[in-house]
Amino acid sequence: MRIRLPLGRSLFFLCAFLFALVALLPLRLALDWLGLDDKGFAAREARGSIWLGGLSEAQFGSVDLGDLEAGLRTLPLFVGRARIDLERNEEGNRFAGSATLSRHDFGIDDVTASLDVGSALAPLPVATLDLADVTARFADGQCAAAEGLVKATIAGDVAGLAQPAGLGGNARCDGGALLLPLVSQSGMEALNVRLFEDGGYGLELAVRPSDDSMRDRLLASGFALTNSGYVLSVSGGF
Repeated sequence: MRIRLPLGRSLFFLCAFLFALVALLPLRLALDWLGLDDKGFAAREARGSIWLGGLSEAQFGSVDLGDLEAGLRTLPLFVGRARIDLERNEEGNRFAGSATLSRHDFGIDDVTASLDVGSALAPLPVATLDLADVTARFADGQCAAAEGLVKATIAGDVAGLAQPAGLGGNARCDGGALLLPLVSQSGMEALNVRLFEDGGYGLELAVRPSDDSMRDRLLASGFALTNSGYVLSVSGGF
């Protein structure tokens, strides 16, 4: 015996099924579909649904981001963008921001966080990067827009020369790369961090030593004399 349902009721059940299917889409599966791993983003575990989930031991390249709440926004999907909000409200260790992807674009939006860099930028002794409302967008592999304040905390010395505790500057685009031009309060030290869409980076540390005896030591440690002072250049990838 067949049970015939009215068309309206059948359509309701079909829509309810599709809604439940999307609403319960696992976060892990969604992250794989969006290709965030190709951008250097990873996590030990993703739990919950794409709309309200969590990430354990998240990382961007070799930089630890910790445990984060994650959820996909609905409205950007209507203009062909996927925006995932990432958040941690832990006191003294807050993380807030978003990762946005489309067919040709990738970027971060309004990121405020303190990142423990560890040895990611070795041999330069950068300990942490503090971001305040940092937004950066790459289009077809080129930096298209960037803004926000960045501060770097230095822990250690270079070639026996003590470095300032902190440097700061505003993010911007330069030659297709995301440039973080960081300068000390005295202006005697500058650190240019260039980040590329493929995960590569380039660092330039420029110092102007006041002690003449330090100049030979800097040259012996790989610094080169330029118009910007004594410059050490390093490149690598996350």
